[in-house]
Amino acid sequence: MIDSTQGRESSFSSPQPGVSVIVPIRNEQQYIERSISAVLRQDYPKEKIEVIVVDGMSDDGTRQIVQTIIDRESKNNMRLRIALLDNPSRIVPAALNIGLAYAQGAIMVRVDGHCEIPSAYIRRCVDLLAHTGADCVGGMQCAVSETTVGKAIALATSSPFGAGNAYFRYATKPGWVDTVYLGTYQRVIFERIGMFDEELVRNQDDEFNFRLIQAGGKIWFDPALSVRYYSRSTLARLWRQYFQYGFYKVRVIQKRNAIPSFRHIVPPLFVAALLASFLVGLVTRNNFLALIVGCPYLVLNVIFSAWVARRLPFTLFFLPFVFTIIHISYGLGFLTGLWRFRRNNKPHQTHTTGAL
Repeated sequence: MIDSTQGRESSFSSPQPGVSVIVPIRNEQQYIERSISAVLRQDYPKEKIEVIVVDGMSDDGTRQIVQTIIDRESKNNMRLRIALLDNPSRIVPAALNIGLAYAQGAIMVRVDGHCEIPSAYIRRCVDLLAHTGADCVGGMQCAVSETTVGKAIALATSSPFGAGNAYFRYATKPGWVDTVYLGTYQRVIFERIGMFDEELVRNQDDEFNFRLIQAGGKIWFDPALSVRYYSRSTLARLWRQYFQYGFYKVRVIQKRNAIPSFRHIVPPLFVAALLASFLVGLVTRNNFLALIVGCPYLVLNVIFSAWVARRLPFTLFFLPFVFTIIHISYGLGFLTGLWRFRRNNKPHQTHTTGAL
């Protein structure tokens, strides 16, 4: 655990420390009311909670929905405070840093605009931080969707074949991990190791948690903290999401000068092998190598698709395509990142928005 006894008073000098909930959003019109309502239903003392919604200049009505919630709650004389801030950069790490700079609480809780936390979430996170010795705690991402394709995406991203050893997506036992979904932190952690890296449009939370572990910190996973997460609803959005994951993972590795987990390099190795086999096949006019690489993958894909589809049989048709998109897009994104950042391997941090 990182030493938090210097500088700011310990987060747990009070039995119920103040909590700042930071909600980075942009164009979350469909889910934002559910997300904020879930925060308002927390069983933690309302006077101890502030909600900081940081909007990336939404243009779909999201901002108006948030303002309506603020007006409604102020009329009800709620003790819980809600603030709506602007994020001109429109990216998540900048939103998180704006929220951190504004926050007053000793505990920082991240909540996304397309998720719903359970009613005991904040209380449980505060208790876990106090009693496990962890610097960050988090729970399980329970992916759901309201469309057929989205349900297939939710199943795939919550399985070992789709997520590797990212335990927060499917694990059922608590324990120490390398990262968690969302994350709840003691405020002093950001004073010790810095804020979120704004160069990383994606993976800023992975980089921060990796930085935390490299600094001697510890992350605790508790599956009882099951968060309802609304997954991507189309294959095109899924492709873009995982391509960006792979692309920016290269910068995480460069910045931290280490690979967080073997799962991050399996897709690019597979894609590189597949591309190499096709190129060799074109040159030699022999497609046997491509079959050696591609056929075993197709067999595994079909087997895991059938296994995962047991829960929702009607998703079986889509699952092989979903798994393929996850693996290929991530791998291509990673390889693209290797080329794009080949001369930009300085492990500098970029977190300029706001200051603690």
